[in-house]
Amino acid sequence: MTDWQAIAEQISAASGRAFAPGRAQRIGGGCINQAVVLGEGDQRVFVKLNGADLLAMFEAEAAGLAEMAATQSIRVPEPICTGLVGDQAFIAMEHIDLGGARGDAAAAGRQLAAMHRATRARFGWARDNTIGSTPQPNGEHDDWVSFWDQRRLGFQLDLAARNGYGGRLQQRGERLRQGLSTLLDHAPSPSLLHGDLWGGNLGYAAGGQPVIFDPACYYGDREADLAMTELFGGFGGHFRAAYEEAWPLSPGYAVRKQLYNLYHILNHLNLFGGGYLRQAEAMIDRLLSELG
Repeated sequence: MTDWQAIAEQISAASGRAFAPGRAQRIGGGCINQAVVLGEGDQRVFVKLNGADLLAMFEAEAAGLAEMAATQSIRVPEPICTGLVGDQAFIAMEHIDLGGARGDAAAAGRQLAAMHRATRARFGWARDNTIGSTPQPNGEHDDWVSFWDQRRLGFQLDLAARNGYGGRLQQRGERLRQGLSTLLDHAPSPSLLHGDLWGGNLGYAAGGQPVIFDPACYYGDREADLAMTELFGGFGGHFRAAYEEAWPLSPGYAVRKQLYNLYHILNHLNLFGGGYLRQAEAMIDRLLSELG
């Protein structure tokens, strides 16, 4: 039984104003965490909960939200606090009403391009986080090819091998790793990325204002975010056109997006099982065909 009053007290301490939890309203749709809305009226707060051992996951999420918010580009829920109550970890953040307005997809494209203008000197991030429930290592690299090889593609292939997916996937995957410098020859800057930008992590507030949430932030090639917007749909042509008007993509994106989305398909293989094996192998085969 969750102690909502104890969470409310931590929210009060972090926000500097008294907060009463009211009745916890459970929200569906999440497959990893329990989600609820606490409070009443304009003092509602969105809270996610999981086991106490996953506090670091919520701390990384809060840090990612704060880092995206600091760019003053696209709206994200303001993080309030993270903490422990009993055997549960939680993150509390601003509650934003989503889904009641027609979304401005073009604004989402322009604002995401503005967020990607926030850069750092190195690829990666100061802390590791998660992609879904999979650990996502973000140790920093000066070179994008080595970052993608070691922290993304290689990490997921190694995890797949430990999960029993060896043979052809590993053989072809190793060949692909050896060709990364040819595929990634466009010298991207380390842009601030959402990191998990599928359609379920974009919503629209009042007036159609875009909101992104549930990040897996790091600094990398902005095309990795753009690629994922195409993987499962939900963004539309106005989004892409507005993004490219604000910041055109480099030649070769159509090939690179397959490589970036392979990371997410391998992650789905590791999370959900063999139904994604053929898709992952087919994507590797297409990328190897580009190498000749």
